[in-house]
Order: sequence, then structure tokens, then C-alpha cells
Amino acid sequence: MLALIDASNFYVSCERVFRPSLNGRPVISLSNNDGCAIARSNEAKALGIKMGQPWHEIRHLEQEAGLIALSANFPLYGDMSDRMMSIAAGLGPVQEIYSIDESFIGLDGVRGDLTKRSHAVRDRINQWIGIPCGVGIGATKTLAKLANHIAKTAERKPGSYPDNLAAVCNLANLPGSDMDALLAATDVGEVWGVGRRIGQQLRDAGVQTALDLARLSPSMVRDRWSVVLERTVRELQGDACICLDAAPSPRKQIACTRSFGNPVTEVAPLIEAVSEFTSRAAVKLRQQSSFAGQILVFAHTSPFRPGPHFSKSIVIPLRPTSDTRHLVQAAVRGVTQIYKPGFKLSKAGVMLLDLMSDTASQGEFDFDAPEARDRGKLMSTVDAINDRFGRGAIHVGSAVGTGPPRDWSMRQERLTPQYTTRFSDIPTARA
Repeated sequence: MLALIDASNFYVSCERVFRPSLNGRPVISLSNNDGCAIARSNEAKALGIKMGQPWHEIRHLEQEAGLIALSANFPLYGDMSDRMMSIAAGLGPVQEIYSIDESFIGLDGVRGDLTKRSHAVRDRINQWIGIPCGVGIGATKTLAKLANHIAKTAERKPGSYPDNLAAVCNLANLPGSDMDALLAATDVGEVWGVGRRIGQQLRDAGVQTALDLARLSPSMVRDRWSVVLERTVRELQGDACICLDAAPSPRKQIACTRSFGNPVTEVAPLIEAVSEFTSRAAVKLRQQSSFAGQILVFAHTSPFRPGPHFSKSIVIPLRPTSDTRHLVQAAVRGVTQIYKPGFKLSKAGVMLLDLMSDTASQGEFDFDAPEARDRGKLMSTVDAINDRFGRGAIHVGSAVGTGPPRDWSMRQERLTPQYTTRFSDIPTARA
């Protein structure tokens, strides 16, 4: 058995923990550069705001409906996620953190009433950190996902599903007839792994509900659609095809890209931006104990804005390394080669390629040499200091610059304090 714990409207819920005045009001979190809605409260959803809808299309709702829009506060969300996942891990012996607000829990060997236990963990998360969540329990990942959808929908929309399934839905406790009724009440597009395009194809073929999908022949689904959808059908039928991954495999490439808050026209701020992006990618590289053999650097103008267009990239070969200094040197060399004046650049980024384990030993590369070990100790120390005092406490010089404030930084005009990750932003309680 598996459980899926999923926070409700996670980004908005994090903001509401520290600003209770937002409860009951339509609230959205905006993407990088305050471009579009990436999280919505139930009240905002009721206004018809869609996920990913551009801010300029819904800005009028500030005056007309009291909509509150906040810039995404990723340091806060990341810290609240860590706290939530540490509590969720108490539900079972194995945990797979699937996303910032979702966690699969393996329940094999857990004794007692799983539904009661899930309610207790859910209540603990809500009490200790103030984040509401739903819990779904099923024999497979797809069924656990479906159960979680039912639990959250039953709580948000009374009458859509039986009330006893609100907040926590344990499909293992249901008789076959009730299970069929739940599947029949669930649109096929709500099934995990069924995207918009496949969902429309299924509806055109007469498959309207999750029950219709579960009753299809897996071999027919594989022949007509794909092996991926076949696995989804088998999972709906109770045959586990997607394993619980407690230790995800290292990524084969690591990217850090950003759109600029304002267009960049000079090489100096472009070097600053690329140096910062490379430094962030290097941290991710070290976290998975890998070295990079190549780095790709790119920059381009916006395809949607008038004026001359520019788009260029370059790959710089490396002696395999995870040292921020060496990676930044290569990235700066690359961006200097591709830069051309006269363009309003809107985005740049880096991608670390040809990744290998830092324990590898390939011919001329002696990763155990004294100088390599010293570099590793230096980077470990830098990472530890930045973890303790905040990202950017120590950084490479080219990421700072000597000119005016960073025009390339993200536009976050509605950013709330970093309540849990910055000393100066810790809330103060007054009598």
C-alpha cells in the first residue's frame, strides 16, 4: 500500500501561515518576474482564474473582486516544504518526495488503522506548520494519486464525493462496488498520467471516466496509444508498475535559466547573470556528487517583442569538475564569445552536461589527487556557509559586478518576507 500526501494550494497556504488575514480571500502566487499565476486559493479558482494565466489578463480583479497577488517567495516555500516532508515521513518507513508539495509514503509493514493514522499525520502537519493537505491511499501510485484527488475534492466541494472520504481517502477500505462508483464519478482527465491531449483522444474514443479507462485492455491501450498509458491502465487495475523511488537517480544534466526582470544590453550584467546561474547549477551538481564535463551557455532576445532578434549558444569542454570557480570561468568565456552588442536580451542560462560520478576515475583524471581533494573541501565549506547564512553569503566575484543594481534580477514587486530563512524577516509577536 502507498499513501500520497499533497498540500492544498501550497504556495498560497505558506503565505497564509504568516498572514492569517489572507484566509477566505482570493489569493494567487505569481511566477518569476510576476508573469502569470502559478498557485491559486480556492477563492481565486472560483473567480475563474486558470493555472498559468497571465497577470495582465486578471489584474483587473484586484479592484473588482479583491484579488491579492503575491510574488513567488521560493525560499519560504522550500523551507516550509522541508518541514512538511519531515512530518509526513512519520506515516511510513519509506518516503519519496515527488515535488515541493507532494510525497509518496510506503506503508508496507505499518500496523493498525491506516486511515486513522493518516488523519493523525495530516492533523499534525496542520497544527505544527499550518499547511492543510489531503491524503490518498491505494495499492499503486496511480490509485494513491486518484485517492488524494478524491480526498481533496470531497473536502473542497461537499457532495462531489462521499463526505467520509474528505481529507483522507483510503481506497483499500472500499468494497468493489463503491470503488467502481468513485471511478465512474471521476473524469478521465483527472487520472495521473493522462494529459490534456491524451485525455481528449480518450474522450473521442468514448472513454469518459476513470472507470472506462480502468476497464480497457492494457495491450489494446499499448498498441493504440503508448506503453506509458498502458502502465496507467494497469495501475488503475491494481497492478503496480511504477515503483516507489526513495533515492532518485542523479540527473543527467543540470540547468539554471532565468528571464531577466529588464532587458540586458551590455556584456557586464550578462556576465553577472551567467555567473550567478552557474554558481546555482554548481551547488546542484555537488548535491548529487557529480562532475560536469561540458557546460552550455546561451542567451536570446524575446521572440514576442519588436526589434532585432538574437539567439546563440556555445558548449565549452571542461576537465571534469564541480568547482564553482572553474565552471564560472568557462561560462564567462562562453558568454563573452557569443555576446553581440545592439540586442535587448531577455533570457540567459547555463546547462551542465556530460555528468559523471565524482568517484569515477577515467584515465588522466585523478579525482583523488591532493589538489582535487582540497578543491572539494573548499566547495563543501562554501556550501555549508551559504546553507547557514543564506545563498550568496559567499559567491564568485563576477556574480557581483561593480555597477548599478542588477537590472537582470527577477522582477518581484509583491514579494513577502522570508519569514523562516532570514533573521531580519522573523515575525515579532507583541503583547
